[in-house]
Amino acid sequence: MIDFTSEFGIRVNKRLLEDDVIWLTTVSPNGNPNPNPVWFFWDGKTIIVYSQPDSYRVRNIKKNPKVSLNLDGADALGNNVMIVSGEAALYPDYKKVDLGYEAKYKRYFPSISMTVEELTASYSVEIRITPIKIRG
Repeated sequence: MIDFTSEFGIRVNKRLLEDDVIWLTTVSPNGNPNPNPVWFFWDGKTIIVYSQPDSYRVRNIKKNPKVSLNLDGADALGNNVMIVSGEAALYPDYKKVDLGYEAKYKRYFPSISMTVEELTASYSVEIRITPIKIRG
């Protein structure tokens, strides 16, 4: 269990609640890391990401559920590095985007010419990542 009450844990939790983008890294079947910036929602227990069903991240997670997530913001001296290691689970054909996720990103939907219903139809796989370890 991760201690989100420590000084570092509190900072990570704050960033998970406030940041709009996180780098999700999955591992391809041949062992290559595949980082990708994604929208996400931290519900206090899992990190929620939505994906198209034919994406390489879904394919990779099917083979290896271990992932890492990196928060932007490190400076040249390596300050403010925050890395979350976790295990991902796939939920294809979920019925509705998490309400917290929708509230967080609804201001961006017009910019990508997509409604929440269209997002649900296109990004039809919910990925829930359980944090196992944080470091920085």
